[in-house]
Amino acid sequence: MKNLLKELKQLLKIGIPIYGSQISYMGMGVTDTIVAGRASALDLSGLAIGNALSMPFYFLLGGCLFAVTPIVAQLFGARKYEEIGQKVREILWVSLALGFIGFILYRNLSFFIPFFDIEENIAQISDGYLKAMSFGFIANMLFTCLRCYSEGMGLTLPVFWVAFIGMVLNIPLDIIFVYGYFGIPPMGGVGCGIATSINVVIGVIVLVLVIIKKKEYRPTKIFSKFSLPNLDTTKEALKLGLPIGFGVFVELSMFSGAALILGSLGATVISGHTVAINIVSVLFILPLSFGLAAATRIGNLVGEKKLHQAKYASNIAIFICFAGAILNMVIILIFRDNLVSLYSSDLAVATIAMNLLLFGAIFQIPDGMQMGALGSLRGYKDTFAPMLMIILTYWFVALPVGYFLTYFGIFGDPMGPSGIWIGMITGLTIFAGLIIPRLNYIASKFIARSNPELL
Repeated sequence: MKNLLKELKQLLKIGIPIYGSQISYMGMGVTDTIVAGRASALDLSGLAIGNALSMPFYFLLGGCLFAVTPIVAQLFGARKYEEIGQKVREILWVSLALGFIGFILYRNLSFFIPFFDIEENIAQISDGYLKAMSFGFIANMLFTCLRCYSEGMGLTLPVFWVAFIGMVLNIPLDIIFVYGYFGIPPMGGVGCGIATSINVVIGVIVLVLVIIKKKEYRPTKIFSKFSLPNLDTTKEALKLGLPIGFGVFVELSMFSGAALILGSLGATVISGHTVAINIVSVLFILPLSFGLAAATRIGNLVGEKKLHQAKYASNIAIFICFAGAILNMVIILIFRDNLVSLYSSDLAVATIAMNLLLFGAIFQIPDGMQMGALGSLRGYKDTFAPMLMIILTYWFVALPVGYFLTYFGIFGDPMGPSGIWIGMITGLTIFAGLIIPRLNYIASKFIARSNPELL
């Protein structure tokens, strides 16, 4: 019981501020949506198309920097503080490179707009929004690297405060640039992109100042020296990070693919599905946060060579994520009417969304458990095999099964939107069934390596 309480305390200490940070990031998106929506339906549509085009690529590039968390966590556990500073300085060069790639990419993503049947006015707003967002992309990658550096040392509270300040600051910035104040002309949806770029530049400056001022960061001496790019460090970061980034890309593509599969069923079905998936996504932040916390905690314990404790902590991480998933499931089942009413007053849309949320409640269990295991595996620096499992279960199980059930059913009776949700639940359940044994295998393998007589 003492050990259980110890691990619960550690994971909560790391995870609760991460949860707050994730809520803050989502709050920025909500602000953009509300402010752009009040400007006009065209501005909101342009913003939505711009985000749909950019988000998979943002996480593909930014996800590569999630490798910083386990790298730092293991070094922190081993008390190699100055090596942390050296590694992060070298990975900041990788961040710059990824930021430049993203800058070029965002300025050219509008190339894909003509492939979709999108009105010219909406396309222009999307193009302007993406170009405005491009100016903050380099700063965004630097912020992600420094955020993961801080979280890898278990210092998640400072990151939360920076994220929270950013969420609050985003409100006046959006209003100023979208509606036009202080001599600035109204820019509509494009103004959200400008506000976000300014916000993220301010965010990275504030985070750097926090790192310089707070004594907890001083042992790493991160800004006391200058380091040139290092090939070995770059290889290490990309070897760990590319599978994480691509895995997130695959996960996002599953949700995008689900919406596309339902496209021919009409606007009402798509709207109902969108409402349900949004509610599920908001609730998923809880297990997501503790999955991210697990990467730090397990990485710290591996660095300390406390491998039995690391294995125990990974089981506790899965338990917390499972408990969070149960809580989410109960919330959905009890309050689904109220939750749906926040999104839509259309009776047909609301009916579809409430029916799909029954599947969304089941969805929580495998999704929560896999997040605990996936985060723990990142703490062990095991990212390639999980990526392959994600590709297998999301692209080759979830989407094909979902498509078949949606349009053909089991006995020739099409299941409609319920089919794609059953497909996603099937894919997630298989993934959870693969990733948890993988975690046990890797944890046992680390223990065996530290005790050669067990081999």
